[in-house]
Amino acid sequence: MAQLEANPFKIDPADELPVGLQLGWRLRALIRTGELAAGERLPSFRQLAEWAGVNVGTVRSVYDALEIDGLVVTRHGQGTFVAEGVEAAPQLEEIAAEALRQASEAGLGPRDLAIVAMTCASLPEESETLEVRQELRRQIARLEAELASYTRHLQEGLATAPERAVAHVAGVEELEETRDTLIAQLAAAQRQSEQAVRRRANSRGPLGRAMSRWRAKR
Repeated sequence: MAQLEANPFKIDPADELPVGLQLGWRLRALIRTGELAAGERLPSFRQLAEWAGVNVGTVRSVYDALEIDGLVVTRHGQGTFVAEGVEAAPQLEEIAAEALRQASEAGLGPRDLAIVAMTCASLPEESETLEVRQELRRQIARLEAELASYTRHLQEGLATAPERAVAHVAGVEELEETRDTLIAQLAAAQRQSEQAVRRRANSRGPLGRAMSRWRAKR
């Protein structure tokens, strides 16, 4: 541990993770937490290879990946620097340390914590999103069933949702838009139906109106 603290770039060649990935994560963590600040010069390929215990080619590949992601920039003849636009978030280290402490108290290792955290991050609120989508689909089905009784009063060619170029799974926003459109269509159809009833009533003669009142009282 003392060696690791003295050398934050040292990686474990016996770890199941590739050495390049380990080194890349170390550098990303240092940059994201601000330990390597924006504009700060990174070690040379040869220096970092020696400190990390990897070959120069591995360091070069890691730096290339970081540059593609916009975390570092290479200046010809000067070296590699942390990109100026990178915003540090020092609280990330505190959040990680607290999560590790809680995991340790629960008898869990840091690797298990990292695996579960990465897996959860790849499935953001999926269960909640699925539940919302299912409820929206139920609402849409009820609205469509109610609209079916107003077929004569619906505007022709009125779409319930924007047309899509390819088949896809409707998301929450699209389903909400479809539901709101159906609500508006239903309200318009109900107004049209009420107006039609009034027109029919006004067009009847005295006998027709009398019969209508008579039937309403039965």
